[in-house]
Amino acid sequence: MKRKTGQDRSITSTWRPATKAIRGGTARSEWGETSEALFLTSGYAYDCAGDAAARFAGEQVGMTYSRLQNPTVEMLEERIALLEGAEACRSMATGMAAMTAVLLCQLQQGDHMVGGRAAFGSCRWLTDTLLPKFGIATTVVDARDPQAFLDAVRPETKVFFFETPANPTMDIVDLKAVCDVARERGIVTVVDNAFATPALQRPMEFGADVTAYSATKMMDGQGRVLAGAVCGSKDFIDNTLLPFTRNTGPTLSPFNAWVVMKGLETLDLRIRRQSENALKVATFLEGRVPRVLCPFLPSHPQHNLAVSQMDAGGPIFAIELDGGRIQAHAVLDALQLVDISNNIGDSRSLMTHPASTTHASVAEDKRREMGIGEGMLRLNVGLEDPQDVIDDLDHALSAAGL
Repeated sequence: MKRKTGQDRSITSTWRPATKAIRGGTARSEWGETSEALFLTSGYAYDCAGDAAARFAGEQVGMTYSRLQNPTVEMLEERIALLEGAEACRSMATGMAAMTAVLLCQLQQGDHMVGGRAAFGSCRWLTDTLLPKFGIATTVVDARDPQAFLDAVRPETKVFFFETPANPTMDIVDLKAVCDVARERGIVTVVDNAFATPALQRPMEFGADVTAYSATKMMDGQGRVLAGAVCGSKDFIDNTLLPFTRNTGPTLSPFNAWVVMKGLETLDLRIRRQSENALKVATFLEGRVPRVLCPFLPSHPQHNLAVSQMDAGGPIFAIELDGGRIQAHAVLDALQLVDISNNIGDSRSLMTHPASTTHASVAEDKRREMGIGEGMLRLNVGLEDPQDVIDDLDHALSAAGL
């Protein structure tokens, strides 16, 4: 591969996803390194004052400040954009920085947003608490029903915001149906695609305008760094999102960008193996617990929709126990292999009790509305031998009286 091949869309757009994940976005320096270079610099120098002025005026191509541009970060952004099938991508310091920026950059006082009710706890905080503080009205709907979005539309509605699969209930949203409703009315659809990643689901293929990510999850995939990303049209990224991020600074560090790039090299391998492992574990649990919420199990109420939108089910699913928090905590405390953790997307198997961790900030009545009960446990199945994970869960369930 030549020095600039990875930046040439006329070439890279013809590559298949696994190749894009390894080669896309690469821009080698004059040294010809095979691994992407890590540029740890806050600023840049100019040969003359005129060059500095020209760059700040947008008349000369080049870097000005690492809050705005960094070679390592830009390589990651191009790689994610290629995987997503997007014209452009802007990375962020965290997933929640991405979610906050993608909403605040396009909403203002007097606007209205419709959001899916099943969502990560901090995303519900954005919808329920932050946006109303700025005079932005929000309506929360059952995102499984496309008609609910249509019914919630007002003349001032600007954005639909939802997750699919949703955290932690594993609700599936009909991407095409909801995006069609939005497109017909000039509403921007923002899809949190963190559970699936572009390796398993590409919302823009179904009509979504913007996708947002916690790249902390499967993109890094090994529990090392925090990162976020927003993908969309070049016009949206450059003229709507960039002015917000330029002046507020939710910037991804070059080191974290480099780590995520290394993670993307194995994303396709990891997420497909973890999907296989998760399905094996979910199949076992279906005979051991009252309810398993796994989209690629035929028992999931939206199984057919999930299969039609996703290439595989991903590593994450949830179970529900009848014994509430006491029984759920007893299962967690009896685990010997699987870690108790609030994180997901790791190569290690992790389990959490959403009601007391990731969604603890959500009021109890809203948690019930979302479908998050005290007996729910969310499981991220890793790259261990799935039988060892099954054995550990079997032991923990027995210890909890199941």
